[in-house]
Amino acid sequence: MSERYDCADSERRAAGLEAATRAVRHGRLVVLPTDTLYGIGADAFDQVAVRALLAAKGRGPDMPVPVLVGAWRTLDGLVEQVTEPMRDLIRAFWPGGLTLVVPYAPSLSWDLGDARGTVAVRMPLHPVAIELLGRTGPMAVSSANISGQAPATTVEDAMAQLRDSAEVYLDGGPCSAGIASTIVDCTGEVPRVLRAGAVTMTALREVLPSVQEPAVTV
Repeated sequence: MSERYDCADSERRAAGLEAATRAVRHGRLVVLPTDTLYGIGADAFDQVAVRALLAAKGRGPDMPVPVLVGAWRTLDGLVEQVTEPMRDLIRAFWPGGLTLVVPYAPSLSWDLGDARGTVAVRMPLHPVAIELLGRTGPMAVSSANISGQAPATTVEDAMAQLRDSAEVYLDGGPCSAGIASTIVDCTGEVPRVLRAGAVTMTALREVLPSVQEPAVTV
């Protein structure tokens, strides 16, 4: 059975974080609030748990699961190299609604899907998420909804779709942004926006004028 914890109450928040940490360490799924949308998460290095996450959403490995981190310095241990453009974007927009697609370190033993040597990583701007990530380390986190259905901006939305797929639901109230993060591909010489979202192109170019807009498809 799943349990919901109201993180506006200090005692329930503490109990919820303990329960969520325990669940992640035992390979189970949790739902957590972020500044953009609610996410369903698992230990990023537990391949069985990541597969369970994909199954809960009804999606395959062709759509790799992003990773959330609780501190800037965590990225140094996950990627081959943190470039200056990446650092500029991180300083400006982390924690916040910016996801970076970067080459991950070959030594990492994880399977997030058909990622082809890359990982989408973000540091969320939400105190509950940050505290949980500080306890668990990097988590594989995708939007807390069934694939193809509306993303969850409240814990009620997430529970209605995912039900008992997650063991713990951390209720952090409505998401402040209610819009998905902006995704920037940093694998090439010039960063390119893959998905417009919470961080605008104008804001990105104030920090990194060379960033390219999404490729036009015809």
